[in-house]
Amino acid sequence: MTRLVLPLIASLASAWAQSPEALLRDPTVQAAFAAAERNEAHVLNEQARLCEIPAPPFKEELRGRELVRLFKELGLKDVQVDKAGNVIGVRPGNEPHPNLVFSAHLDTVFPEGTDVHVKREGTSLRGPGIGDDCRGLAVMLGVIHALNEAHVRTPGAITFVADTGEEGLGDLRGMKQLFGDTLKGRVDSFVSVDGTGLGITNLGVGSLRYRVTFKGPGGHSYGAFGMANPIQAMGRAMAKIDDFQVPTTPRTTFNVGRVGGGTSVNAIPFEAWMEVDLRSADKAALTALNDKFKAALNDAVNEENKRWNGRGAVSVAPELVGIRPAGETANSSHIVQTAIAVSKALGIAEVLQEGSSDSNVPMNIGIPAITVSGGGQGSGAHSLGEAFDSKGSLQGTQRAILLAIALAR
Repeated sequence: MTRLVLPLIASLASAWAQSPEALLRDPTVQAAFAAAERNEAHVLNEQARLCEIPAPPFKEELRGRELVRLFKELGLKDVQVDKAGNVIGVRPGNEPHPNLVFSAHLDTVFPEGTDVHVKREGTSLRGPGIGDDCRGLAVMLGVIHALNEAHVRTPGAITFVADTGEEGLGDLRGMKQLFGDTLKGRVDSFVSVDGTGLGITNLGVGSLRYRVTFKGPGGHSYGAFGMANPIQAMGRAMAKIDDFQVPTTPRTTFNVGRVGGGTSVNAIPFEAWMEVDLRSADKAALTALNDKFKAALNDAVNEENKRWNGRGAVSVAPELVGIRPAGETANSSHIVQTAIAVSKALGIAEVLQEGSSDSNVPMNIGIPAITVSGGGQGSGAHSLGEAFDSKGSLQGTQRAILLAIALAR
């Protein structure tokens, strides 16, 4: 075995200075691609199997334990689970640096108790989270399989991470822990595999997420009529938010996503709440939107109190429950140019995209980072009818393999 492996290692080592197109001609890379082709059916099976392990928001432990088992089975070193629940395993290189972190997220948007059974219909897999991000997890495992089978030895290390808290109010807690503590100062570049298709995201859309609570004394709808009403104050605020004019460039958005409150149809509520999402890739635009949002809340409360002459006055308390930092990895950077070259070498027409993902955190602190899609075609993301069509999925796995090899040097 040693006699067979050494020539492959030597061959690959001689190719490190080459472009991704040149790397494709290297026998070791070709062996990794052949392994990926043999294993793509297994990758798809793992995608479905992992998706049937529940990973609701803040409760990713069960799926995480399976990734611990798989990382160890695949021979990764120093497998650990950090304080945020991230599962981490290292595939050592000849040297500890450059250290490429290659990740996919464990969690889904679906609450505990959701039916996560995956149905197969021809080339289609259907189930909550099947594309976002069970596809990313499966591709990450497929990369490790292919590198192992082809006996690829990289000059630098690749640290594989199955992370927590990417979705919803998870607030990127896995990434914040990873870069703020667990691997602080030890990451040279970062790739997240998230979702379907063949995109590259190098512009991280920032967001501010609020839970806004309106309160008042409440009372009987008839007997206490004339008191200010927290739900009506919230309605005023929502109407003001709906009238916001925001720039299209840089793209800036707002959304009232959830509301609640009240006790009965015949009771003036003592409390109401709403959850609001504000987004922009531009820090100044997001700050301006945030200022307008806070002013709208105060104006709505003042108007409601004035309407009822201050009787049973209501108040408002906005709580910031999520911050996704904006960030950008320059088009001219090595990691973006390498990703574009990898796609070009595989015949993929590439357009750089913007989005909100795990990459936001490293981008924000100046670490070269991108998010790539995992191949195939997805539909219905974040819905119970989420589906993944595996036609062309192999190209996503092979692109991830070539990207990992090209960056771990």
